[in-house]
Amino acid sequence: MSSTPGPSHGRPPLHAVQVLGGGSGGSGAHVRSLAGGLVARGLRVTVCGPGETAGRYGFDDSGASFVSLRAGTNAPAVAGIRAAAADADVVHAHGLRSGMLAALALRGRPTPLVVTWHTRVSAEGARSHVVRLMERQAARAAAVVLGASSDLVDQARLRGARDARLAPVALPAPRYALDEDELLRNKARAELGAVARPLLVTVGRLEPGQGYGPLLDAARVWRELDPEPLLVVAGEGRERPEMQRRIEDEGLPVQLVGRRDDVPELLAAADVVILASRWEARSWLAQEALHAGVPLVATSVGGVPDLVGAAAELVPYGDAPALADAVARLLEDPVRRAELSSAGRRQAASWPSEDDTVAHVLSIYDELGHRV
Repeated sequence: MSSTPGPSHGRPPLHAVQVLGGGSGGSGAHVRSLAGGLVARGLRVTVCGPGETAGRYGFDDSGASFVSLRAGTNAPAVAGIRAAAADADVVHAHGLRSGMLAALALRGRPTPLVVTWHTRVSAEGARSHVVRLMERQAARAAAVVLGASSDLVDQARLRGARDARLAPVALPAPRYALDEDELLRNKARAELGAVARPLLVTVGRLEPGQGYGPLLDAARVWRELDPEPLLVVAGEGRERPEMQRRIEDEGLPVQLVGRRDDVPELLAAADVVILASRWEARSWLAQEALHAGVPLVATSVGGVPDLVGAAAELVPYGDAPALADAVARLLEDPVRRAELSSAGRRQAASWPSEDDTVAHVLSIYDELGHRV
């Protein structure tokens, strides 16, 4: 069958239910893109997710229906998914917890389940055992597991997935480019206090494993540069109090600006974007930076090297001196920054498009025996 819907001849459109968890930047934007693309191809789409994600990602504007899942224990979420999927032809869950909840909701039903693993869940001690059980349950219940990086595919197979594949997970191209509006770029820098100094930007949850310890260590080194760069960290999380304490106690040139709605503009205003994580698959931040043509310094972990190719400066995770040196060298070398800007845009152009991603998902729905 073709992956592009033809005339329905009176038959109802295929109903695809997308299950979204907390809606991290990457998975939320992906589901929004996927929902819009599926609707445009004639499918009926329902998105199940936390209530706050509806407005954050504009699911109503995508043409999809949205079902808010109650927060708290798993039982209300499972009931909500089960009700939304009563007439579904396929359920597609995004993330580990969403895959587990969808598996519980579909128990006893023939509705096929597709699960996309966007990232790896880090856990230690007793919680690591719980995570393994969740991975096993989601992997074995799914007809197909899609991994955003090859190591996630390997992990799904290790946990018993019947069919695990590498999948294109494209994000919408940023609406703002570095050279699009110099006035807006200067305005953003002025608001942050970085008119006459270099601006470094990173974005992500303020949680363990995101590399903020080594990043703040590197910021100590940058105090010696002239002019001293400003590091802006966008995001929220449980590490914020400790990070703020370090910034104040050590006099670090760092601003914690919280969760922002203008991240594309923030990134486009930067001289260098930094990704310091312990592990990433297809990093949303790396994709945004390269799309916008902003030089990127990133940790060489997970799927990052394959994603960025030669279009970024890569450093080992946790190596603060290497990170500090890579950024300092870029700030001193406008020619290299221009090279990375051009290389980033070329690399971004080589990635799968949103249309490629939707077509790939539709082909999997086809394989599962549904008319699309």
